[in-house]
Amino acid sequence: MQYAVLIRGIGPGNPNMKNEKLCAALESLGFTNVHAIISSGNLIFESKSRDSAKLESQIEKAFADKLGLTKNFVVIRSKDELEELIASNPFKGKEHGEKSYLLVTFFKDRNAVKGGFIASVIDTEDMRTPEFMSNLEKKYGKQITSRTWLTIGRIVKKFEKTQK
Repeated sequence: MQYAVLIRGIGPGNPNMKNEKLCAALESLGFTNVHAIISSGNLIFESKSRDSAKLESQIEKAFADKLGLTKNFVVIRSKDELEELIASNPFKGKEHGEKSYLLVTFFKDRNAVKGGFIASVIDTEDMRTPEFMSNLEKKYGKQITSRTWLTIGRIVKKFEKTQK
C-alpha cells in the first residue's frame, strides 16, 4: 500500500526536521519507495501494512527515538484516500490564489468529523493563515494538520511519478 505521512509542526530550520532525516527514519522501519514532497512535512512511502493507526504510532516513535521529535505527530492517509479527495473536489469553482487559500485540515482521529477532514476557503483579505489555524485549533484541538489544496495535488502527483 502507498501512504502519505503528514507531519504536524515541521520547522525546516530544525536540522532534525530535514527531508533526508525524515526519509531515513521511515526507511529504518523497513518502508520502501520513501520520498519527500516540499520541505513542510510531507512524505510518501510503501508498506505491506493496512493498519494506518499502527503505522502512525510506529512513525511517531521512530521520529522521537531517532530525531528527538517528541512534539510532532503524524496523520497518515493512503494514496487511494487522497485520490478520492482530489476526485471529489470539495472546492468546486474556487481557486487557490493570492486572495484565497484552499486548505484541507486532516484529523488524527478520522471519526472526529465526517471523512476525517474539513475543507476551508480562507479569504486572505479578511484573515491571515496563522489566525485561521489558531481558530481551527481552538475549535477542534491540536490533533489536526492542514495542507493547501496545491500541496495535496503535489502529493498525489508524486505517487504517480514514483510508480513509473
